Amino acid sequence: MKRKQRTEILIEGSHELAKSLAREIEQKYSVSVIQEPENGLVMLKVRETSRKSLFYLGEVLVTECKAKVEGKIGIGIVKGDHPDLAYHLAVIDAAFLGDLPETKPWTGIFEIEKYYIEQKRKAKNEAILRTKVSFETMDV
Repeated sequence: MKRKQRTEILIEGSHELAKSLAREIEQKYSVSVIQEPENGLVMLKVRETSRKSLFYLGEVLVTECKAKVEGKIGIGIVKGDHPDLAYHLAVIDAAFLGDLPETKPWTGIFEIEKYYIEQKRKAKNEAILRTKVSFETMDV
């Protein structure tokens, strides 16, 4: 599983999952924090659809953290003010970069969490579509 997909699942899914996976690594390995979780601003780049040109929509608050596990440096960046989640993401990223044996069964866990995220999205979309108005049946 690629880093981007793994990170999206950890951010969109249960934050308890990220916490438990990071704790599993902390119990078995020495984890050193290279950069404490800190807030920053990132420019949000957007593509304008009709002209296909890029422009900056504004800034987004992010929390960033870097951690080192077994000589590998992991990074955790999350939108908003979430220092604990940024730290957990950094530890998990470092564990995957170090190809630690604990990360092997995590792929199945991520697939299950991805399924739950998709089910939540479907339910939310269905709830939104129930409120949709059909203008063709309205009397004018």
